[in-house]
Amino acid sequence: MRILIIEDDKSVARFVSKGLEAEHYAVDVEQNGDDGLAMAQEYDYDLMILDLNLPGIDGLTVLKHIRPKKDALPILILSANSSLEDRVNALNFGADDYLTKPFSLRELAARVRALLRRAKRPTQPVLRIADLEINRIDRTVKRGGKRIELTSKEFALLEYLMRNAGRPVTRAMIIEHVWNLSFDTMTNVVDVYINYLRKKVDDCSGVKLIHTLRGVGYQLDGESSEITVPFGKQCLAS
Repeated sequence: MRILIIEDDKSVARFVSKGLEAEHYAVDVEQNGDDGLAMAQEYDYDLMILDLNLPGIDGLTVLKHIRPKKDALPILILSANSSLEDRVNALNFGADDYLTKPFSLRELAARVRALLRRAKRPTQPVLRIADLEINRIDRTVKRGGKRIELTSKEFALLEYLMRNAGRPVTRAMIIEHVWNLSFDTMTNVVDVYINYLRKKVDDCSGVKLIHTLRGVGYQLDGESSEITVPFGKQCLAS
């Protein structure tokens, strides 16, 4: 599951993102209201953590703009503003929960889990493309009913490709949303991990799902021609 954090304090953002990544969530971070609102509008997040005191447009304005467009998105306010008026205003404008700073990471993680359990999300916890299935709750992957073991980063990459199934994604998009880094044209980390995924997801199946789009990036879809497993290739059932 993917979480957006909009927080201008770099140390707090790093603390929260590292803690949530340890809980196996994929995390994006924005440090001002304008960029945070743009990200929330463009991408389908499972939850948003929002500070109120932000550069650019403030958190309450972000909340006012995003709630009518993403009515099912769970939004947790994380703010140093502890007055009753601040809490009431945020909840009235559509926040689902409010946690004041300083805070415990254990409590934050528990509130995130509670919000995700209660959320009536339009996206399904299980994503399917052809005979490939990924369960975003228990983080399992199966193809043709057979379990595939992935590392946490491989899982995050496959989840991102499946959430964008049928649409091309660039290497820069993958770097930013899976690794949370700025794109470096000299790095081949995306190609390396795509190769890892292909070996586990495609090599032992009759249909290739992960495609290279030359000059663009990659695309995952089920509209593929059949491929032949090379002679001597050992494909072990899980």
